Amino acid sequence: MAETKKSERFSETVGAIKLSGRYRFPAAGVMGEDCPLIVALHGGTYTSAYFDLPGFSLMERAATLGMPVIALDRPGYVDTTAFAPEDATIANNAERLDAAIGEIWKRHGGKTRGIVLIGHSIGGAITVSIAARNPSWPLLGIAVSGVGLETPRESGSQWAALPKIPMIELPPAMKDMVMFGPAWTFAAPMPGLGHDSDAPVPRQELIDITSTWHSAVRGLAAKVKVPVHYRQAEFDRLWIVSPEQVSGFGAAFINSPRVDAAVFNGVGHCIDFHRLGGAFHLEQLAFALRCCLKPGG
Repeated sequence: MAETKKSERFSETVGAIKLSGRYRFPAAGVMGEDCPLIVALHGGTYTSAYFDLPGFSLMERAATLGMPVIALDRPGYVDTTAFAPEDATIANNAERLDAAIGEIWKRHGGKTRGIVLIGHSIGGAITVSIAARNPSWPLLGIAVSGVGLETPRESGSQWAALPKIPMIELPPAMKDMVMFGPAWTFAAPMPGLGHDSDAPVPRQELIDITSTWHSAVRGLAAKVKVPVHYRQAEFDRLWIVSPEQVSGFGAAFINSPRVDAAVFNGVGHCIDFHRLGGAFHLEQLAFALRCCLKPGG
């Protein structure tokens, strides 16, 4: 991967697996001295394109601010090596991606200070799980959204009732209903443009996030030792959202040196795709830059 003026796709062997995604590296003269490498992990039913849709691109905004960014296709998406159907869990994603990101750091970390992980939805749960592993590569901080402490009680049974096939493809109309807030929170070309990043989702991911995650999240959060930025959408239809839920999620990171947890008003589950998506990206990227400051130089 080298300096680019736009995002580029990649597919390469990383350790024991094939890994795909997209990257955007700013010109060397643009990259600041106190700069992180951003690694982004998408949620269920999306690919790495989630972070790079025209007009809604976290990748473009990061590069403009001088930060290199790599968005990965998680296992089972696009060309990245899939798990056996029953093994497509949050914990297994975290283990495999921990190793892969270590290789990415060796190859592409360059002169950056370290890595800041940005994860959305199931990708946010995996991001927390990776941080809880205390990886050997230099993790500076995590920014997560679209994940929380509890999903509505009925969601577990709904996902469990899905056909018992390895991959599930959600209808676009269903996604529009659950991924977006009220009509005034987004504008054309959304929600249609969002479907450019659609993909089938491993069924086991949907089961895991509505069952195992509830009992595991607090224990995992307690193992995280880096700064945390957390935003939950006001109109998230997949999670129980309240000030108490959001503050409780933030409070679970008892060993993090800094936690910024808040409800993000005026958006639905896919915050990035809403009118305030740019403001959301700037919050995440400002957090990433703050993570690079090292006392004493």
